[in-house]
Amino acid sequence: MVDRIRHNAPVLVIGLGRFGAATAGQLDRLGREVLAIDTDANLVQKWADRVTHTVQADARSIETLRQIGAEDFSIGVVAVGSSIEASVLITANLVDLKVPQIWAKAISKSHGKILERIGANHVIYPEAEAGERAAHLVSGRMLDFIEFDDDFALVKMYPPKPIRGLRLGESGVRSKYNITVVGVKSPGKPFTYATPDTVVSDHDLVIVSGASADIERFAALEA
Repeated sequence: MVDRIRHNAPVLVIGLGRFGAATAGQLDRLGREVLAIDTDANLVQKWADRVTHTVQADARSIETLRQIGAEDFSIGVVAVGSSIEASVLITANLVDLKVPQIWAKAISKSHGKILERIGANHVIYPEAEAGERAAHLVSGRMLDFIEFDDDFALVKMYPPKPIRGLRLGESGVRSKYNITVVGVKSPGKPFTYATPDTVVSDHDLVIVSGASADIERFAALEA
């Protein structure tokens, strides 16, 4: 089913709190058509000029969702988080309307499990994910951290001393530290893919990939 959804398909976003508004706004900037729904008239008015369409409506009512054409959407985002009951009911409504791809925000693991059981294809934990990301970044060496489901991470960071001034092939970065240097950015230049002949200097930034624990150990090496 995922493969049949157009990459530029319109998106239904339900809930215009911080997460929903950020999602709708970014989708609009990416050129996607968005229908954003909220029960709060002020939020609907605030976002009326920022996304394609906004509607004041209560998505807990499946009839209301039918009236605004929710079943015509291939992708729905349930961004309601303050009320677990509302979140679950809205997600169930989208499942009943046979929306192919449903992304739902959860505020706890138990909430997320309920959403998955009733049919949400993707459950998002924005607060937990932001906290985990911050925990990695506070060490100071990492500038950005993206972790994937299988404990694989992609990180932008300052290179530790053991790999500076050497060709990456000579530094043994992969065999010694079990991580891969994917790209390098020198001051004033764009990122370039790293090769065994790439030499990392004191002023460069690097993109590295590998298991989260291995990257943490790599980042903790002498600066």
